[in-house]
Amino acid sequence: MRIGPYSIAPNVVLAPMAGVTDKPFRLLCKRLGAGLAMSEMTISDPRFWSTEKSLRRMDHAGEPDPVGVQIAGTEPAQLADAARYNVDHGAQIIDINMGCPAKKVCNAWAGSALMRDEALVARILAAVVAAVDVPVTLKIRTGWAAGQRNALAIARIAEDAGIAALAVHGRTRDQQYTGTAEYDTIAEVKSRLAIPVLANGDIDSPEKAAAVLAHTGCDAVMVGRAAQGRPWIFREIAHFLATGEHLPPPTLAEVGRILIGHLEALHAFYGEPSGVRIARKHLGWYAKDRPENAAFRAVVNRAETAAAQLALTRDYFDALSAGSTPSLYEAA
Repeated sequence: MRIGPYSIAPNVVLAPMAGVTDKPFRLLCKRLGAGLAMSEMTISDPRFWSTEKSLRRMDHAGEPDPVGVQIAGTEPAQLADAARYNVDHGAQIIDINMGCPAKKVCNAWAGSALMRDEALVARILAAVVAAVDVPVTLKIRTGWAAGQRNALAIARIAEDAGIAALAVHGRTRDQQYTGTAEYDTIAEVKSRLAIPVLANGDIDSPEKAAAVLAHTGCDAVMVGRAAQGRPWIFREIAHFLATGEHLPPPTLAEVGRILIGHLEALHAFYGEPSGVRIARKHLGWYAKDRPENAAFRAVVNRAETAAAQLALTRDYFDALSAGSTPSLYEAA
């Protein structure tokens, strides 16, 4: 799949997720096989660009090409300025968020709320595409509500405006992340467009990725929640799509190395105590399928320093690799 001058290979993409797809996680997912990793959404209001949160979200130093940055907002001129600003600070692909279902985003008429106003969508896309010389992509849902599926109308507006690729999440905004994704709407969108289309929603295994690509005819799949605690899913999907065969699952030792590396990157990126606090949710995701998950989290969540968090995590994986669970966790 190509987005402008960039070849996206493999055709497995990390979805932008607020509070998740920060720089340490993007780098990890790219290293483990993601063909593209979009940033967390950055706000288009310039009053917030100098905040600590925004500065971190706009930090792309050392990030492999292409650097994708998602912007969110509701005013065409403001979004155009935000696109220019992010390109000046390293963005090589600009993605516009019209898929986020969060109330605080939709209440400001941003995210998926924009799908209710197709004329405004057209103005936003035209303004952003005209503002920058890099590819502009768009992420949407199938519609605002079950009876208001207008993804195809938005997709046509997007293609006419010069959008380089379109990602479609297989749910309406009112579904949030409940129920199951439907792919018929995505298939219809793909059948009517010449630009690349990415299918998103409930893609949580190599088989599911292959089935969704076959059903929709899409150019790529976009993986979100399934990558939380399982960033190696990208190489698993890519290998299956290329060969029809499964990679062996990572060993406990490899999972431990990946997690320790991820924790160290979070600590370095955010410092203490923020890095320790942010790491806790990732620790929970990594351990969520283990029987001692609750006990593990109860222990590591008490760690207040990076050194303590790393030591407890190393002890945990050392014990698992040895075929036992430390009494520390059994007693928690």
